[in-house]
Amino acid sequence: MHQYYPELIYDNHSIDPPKTPEEGYTLNEDIVDRAIHFIADSKQVAPSKPFFMYFCPEAMHALHHVPKEWADKYKGKFDDGWDVYRERALIRQKEMGIVPKKTELSRHDPDVKPWDQCSPEENKLYARMMEVFAGFLEHTDYHIGRLLQFLKDIDEFEKTLIMVISDNGASPEGGPTGSINEMRFFNNVPESMEENLEALDKLGGPETYNHYAWGWSWAGNTPFRRWKRETYRGGISDPFIVHWPSGIKAKGEIRTQYAQAIDMVPTVLECLGIEPPKIINCVSQSPIEGVSFAQTFDDSNAPTKHHTQYFEVMGHRSLYHDGWRAVCPWPGLSFTEAGKPFGEPISADTLTELDAKDWELYNVEKDWAENYNVAAENRSKLIEMISTWYAEAGKYNVLPIYGRGVLRLADERPGIAINRTRYTYYPGTQVIPINAAVKVFNRTHSIMADVETSAGGIEGVLLSQGDIEGGYLFYAKGGKLHWVYNYVSRAFYHVESDENVPEGRHQLGFEFEVTGKPDFANGKGSPGIAKLFKMGSWSANLMYL
Repeated sequence: MHQYYPELIYDNHSIDPPKTPEEGYTLNEDIVDRAIHFIADSKQVAPSKPFFMYFCPEAMHALHHVPKEWADKYKGKFDDGWDVYRERALIRQKEMGIVPKKTELSRHDPDVKPWDQCSPEENKLYARMMEVFAGFLEHTDYHIGRLLQFLKDIDEFEKTLIMVISDNGASPEGGPTGSINEMRFFNNVPESMEENLEALDKLGGPETYNHYAWGWSWAGNTPFRRWKRETYRGGISDPFIVHWPSGIKAKGEIRTQYAQAIDMVPTVLECLGIEPPKIINCVSQSPIEGVSFAQTFDDSNAPTKHHTQYFEVMGHRSLYHDGWRAVCPWPGLSFTEAGKPFGEPISADTLTELDAKDWELYNVEKDWAENYNVAAENRSKLIEMISTWYAEAGKYNVLPIYGRGVLRLADERPGIAINRTRYTYYPGTQVIPINAAVKVFNRTHSIMADVETSAGGIEGVLLSQGDIEGGYLFYAKGGKLHWVYNYVSRAFYHVESDENVPEGRHQLGFEFEVTGKPDFANGKGSPGIAKLFKMGSWSANLMYL
């Protein structure tokens, strides 16, 4: 979500941000303001009634958006690069006790360029990307602090059970060189170092859709290997904080018992002394998947109740079971070693071969960072783990397995309306959710706007879809009709009418006629011809790819 121009929904309808980025707007501040208001309203209406809040600022995911002064606080802090950062981070982790003393760093990732092999320009760009990320993290922390301070101000902090968790390992969606527009990743459009360097001073601002390079994704998961979208520990291990002063006697302690995100609900229910209902409003409820870890709050030696957990992300698989982890990487240990890109499909024959040859085994009780594959000397254990993965996959509806990457985003999904070829939007319409909006990409289509112009001429937006990262805009300016297509902020294709729109009521149109097939692998949609027209009159056209 764009941090300066977010699509906000309030009580099931779209709203505009209360101010602009030029006026100091950020989503972090806005969402905390709303959270405080919600809690205040609840306590003003029923002071003794408990409240539940799911607070999800979206921050720290792409995009990395933060006012410049926050990023500038970290100038020079990352000039030594990601290799040195990992070494320092591991030392600090051991000092804090969040990793075992004998933990070793995972290998240098083959998909990450060593820092000392990067050019001075690359070092400058990559360091700034991490400065922006760090500033964004502190900005987020500051505003979460405002929420916690409000709980203190109304005397609710001590008795409120607070759980803080991330959603996955550090993200690699910026690619090997980082990105000024993350949508390029989702459209298979390669990044340009020259373009990224040109945008250096804009990183973190409203004009970019930026994300850092793979090297910082890898470093952010220290000491583990790999990152989000994969199921090595770097992709599926997260910091987790539980704070409940009136319910937990232990203070500032670390717990090492195995737990997973699905354990949060049963833990809260146990803390409240509530049995989950089996039927609500005559509807049988699905069983809760997960177990409570409340037994660990005041007993660091309490055994975990969560013994087995499967993982699968776009074909990459793993299983945890009682201190062991089996991993089947896809498309391989790294893209470099596999010689295949992310999103490579998995055929039935490939899956059979993977199951026969590519599963790895790690004893994570001894090998925290999964450095030593012991599959060869523990064949029976590995077979047991693979069998357990399939049992869990069947139980939790994981199958079939396929690794189509971001192409899965294009799969048709159920919608609120039946499929149709005509969409009507009425005056005053502000925002249509993307999943309900007209889908014009890679297909012949036309847009008709019924307008009435005055003697002063026509001016303004008729229809738009997307924003700075990509999309199109159908509008009037200077008396003429325009259409602009933003190709992931790399190119802007513009069509302008030959004549001014005359006074009176008119039907103004845009038409796109597909002339060829898309080339998704190389980040190209369908080529075609774009035209503007007024019913029964002029037109302007432009051939574009």
